[in-house]
Amino acid sequence: MNILITGVAGFIGAALAKALLSRGNTILGIDNLNDYYDVNLKLSRLFEIEKHENFTFIKLDIADRKALKNLFEGNKFDVVVNLAAQAGVRYSIENPAAYIDSNLVGFANVLEGCRQQKVANLVYASSSSVYGANKEYPFNEDHPVNHPVSLYAATKKSNELMAHSYSSLYSMSVTGLRFFTVYGPCGRPDMAPFLFTDKILRGEEIQVFNNGEMFRDFTYIDDIVTGIVDVIDDPATKNTSWNPEEPQASTSYCPYRILNIGNDRPTKLMDFIKAIERASDKKAKIKFKPMQPGDVVGTAASIAKLKLINGFEPKTDISKGIQNFVDWFKNYYKV
Repeated sequence: MNILITGVAGFIGAALAKALLSRGNTILGIDNLNDYYDVNLKLSRLFEIEKHENFTFIKLDIADRKALKNLFEGNKFDVVVNLAAQAGVRYSIENPAAYIDSNLVGFANVLEGCRQQKVANLVYASSSSVYGANKEYPFNEDHPVNHPVSLYAATKKSNELMAHSYSSLYSMSVTGLRFFTVYGPCGRPDMAPFLFTDKILRGEEIQVFNNGEMFRDFTYIDDIVTGIVDVIDDPATKNTSWNPEEPQASTSYCPYRILNIGNDRPTKLMDFIKAIERASDKKAKIKFKPMQPGDVVGTAASIAKLKLINGFEPKTDISKGIQNFVDWFKNYYKV
């Protein structure tokens, strides 16, 4: 299979590329290598996957319509995995234009490229953030997602709507994956596992919001990659039993679906911090703070639909996952 991965220098993109290359797929990866976080971390991920002869990297921004159009016209892709996006909930409050450009304009360009070149299977990143103000746990793909609490979440819900319109109009097979708090070695520096580990190892104070009364469905990177690969191998199909009088949001009359991909075992934030303390053999210095704008108290994934499709079952518990991350962090940063 010839596969395009956008955002290939990102945390999930690089890990996915390694897994697909290891099984013999040919990968063309693109990334704009922006400086939202340390570019050297992105380059180190690229360094590992550029060792493979079946991998090609092109520096390209999906928001560049002409460049992306030329890329699609010059290649034949069996599968496109769109992971390129401006990430981060809080950054969307400070710099909303970046989210419009990448997550809306960029995604529209990807959809159009897939349409023009008749790509057989598009898989794209959505987010657990779309559940917004919903507090009915666990989150089910058919729950309403009409109350996003950040612009980031709103762009991801928009991606799902845009994908459905293309699937309906052009019979494109599309799968949106709602990722739940992905963590692990080489993870993003703007996320809690990285921020907490960094400060705890350095003996610095960590800020814990909502007085620690939060929980997340932390999902280890290897489990996420396994789920994505399974979805690549099993494209979305039309749901012939879909009822327009009682419409399910996660599926459709066209080859379209939305799937949660999470750990299915939410962890309390304070328990997560204790796991980092054990793995690092350091005690955290904690400063409790009130809830931040755009944040949510908890996330919890129902993964029943993904499990039904391909038997998806996360295998990495939080203790093992955090130990792997802390070990990587110590080695990479020589702490």
